[in-house]
Amino acid sequence: MKTREKIKTIIFASIIIILFIITGISNRNYKIAKSYYQVYLNGDKIGLIADKDELYNLINEEQKDIKDTYQVSTVYPPNGFNIEEYKTFNENISDVQSVYEKIKDADDFTIEAYKVKIKSPDKEKKDITLNVLNKEVFEEALKNVVTAFINKNDFEDYINNDQEEIDDIGQIIENMYFEETITTKLSHISVHENIYTDPIELSQYLLFGTTKKQNTYTVKEGDTIASISENNKLNPQEFLIANPKFKDESSILAIGDNVNIALINPILTLIENLHVVEDSEQTYEKETVYDKNKPTSFEEVTQQGITGIVRYTRKKQVVNGEERQGAEPISIVTIREAQKEITTKGGTKPKSYTYKPSNITGTYVDNGGAWGWPTNRPYIITSNFEWRWGSFHNAIDISGTGFGSPIYASREGTVVSVTNTCANVGSYRNSCGNTYGNHVVINHGNGMYTMYAHLTKDVKVSVGQQVSRGQVIGAMGSSGSSTGAHLHFGVSRGEPDIGTWLNPWSLFR
Repeated sequence: MKTREKIKTIIFASIIIILFIITGISNRNYKIAKSYYQVYLNGDKIGLIADKDELYNLINEEQKDIKDTYQVSTVYPPNGFNIEEYKTFNENISDVQSVYEKIKDADDFTIEAYKVKIKSPDKEKKDITLNVLNKEVFEEALKNVVTAFINKNDFEDYINNDQEEIDDIGQIIENMYFEETITTKLSHISVHENIYTDPIELSQYLLFGTTKKQNTYTVKEGDTIASISENNKLNPQEFLIANPKFKDESSILAIGDNVNIALINPILTLIENLHVVEDSEQTYEKETVYDKNKPTSFEEVTQQGITGIVRYTRKKQVVNGEERQGAEPISIVTIREAQKEITTKGGTKPKSYTYKPSNITGTYVDNGGAWGWPTNRPYIITSNFEWRWGSFHNAIDISGTGFGSPIYASREGTVVSVTNTCANVGSYRNSCGNTYGNHVVINHGNGMYTMYAHLTKDVKVSVGQQVSRGQVIGAMGSSGSSTGAHLHFGVSRGEPDIGTWLNPWSLFR
């Protein structure tokens, strides 16, 4: 009986001890284990704090300069910052101020801004990422870019669906868009990264590819937009794009004004699709006739030449202010027929000089003919003899007669060069045929040469062949460096690219 009582006593005592232990542990858990916040920076532990909001508030209060600089209400920790909550018995808690100092010394604080990604459809171009303070800055910059290429009033009419119908001649914008894919994402961005806060500065980058100061010119007495452009290897349209405050080429310049004379290098590609009704001037032919009843010294223009006018309705695509070279008409109406210029000379018509198949000798003798237009009529000039994007366009571009339409020799002569190995359709900056694509060069004697470029492969003549004025030598194509069906018609005194390029209009005006 005593043994049984003894066992009960031992069991009771054991229970008391176990309960005491359990109660002690339980009391310890509830009294000591608390929620704290472990702070990490770039993966490293930098402190354990009791209140995360206190740290965020301290960062925001201390970084007043950042808030003033960017006009924001909140400054955030660095991008490598992370904070995790967990319970611990560890009472070695860091002071929030000391954790803040570690963050400040180790990395850059951030603000909320937008990452703008610009992706080109051209796989050879790298994607571009910009940091922009807010959407308003970016949208204003985009508008500035658009209105550098398009008249501001025309742009406003387009976006407000308020364009006037074309009664006589004119154009309307059917649609416009940037060729690149543009995406924006709200992010925390380090204040030591470049963050665009000014739409003017961002506009300059989007137009010139840099924010560095551009070359400028101070306007002097007698300067015009045309003269400043010519002296600085620009055409007037390029000048107007770089200086959008001027409406057109006739805008008045103020003496002492500083104007941009740098060539733009756009980050974005603005495509405009236009419906156009325009009048195109058509050259007149020149003819010489002879009157044997007058002395040989007699020479007089007996019929004045009058240019023709043709009204085209067509679709036109413009890329960053430059028209695509191909022009396909919808309708063509003759407003005024061209009248040839006739010059009467005394004496009799000289005998035409005939070129021999080989061992060419002699010089060209005027036989009463004139330079002939090298394409069908009517036509459209899509680019003139002028500066274009930093290099001189040493010809005129003739379009509007259609892909595959005939190309004619402008005067009799000898074919001295033929290239016919390029694809019928090339692309911008395509190098085939030294960028000219399929082309023909004709020597007309007296040091005069003509070039017919961007033809199809179906060239009709060969080197050494004699051709007559008006003979078909090929067909209009878009080979080499080309953005549409057209003829690049060049005239040179001396062999092309060795001699001097002349304005082709000098042959017809």
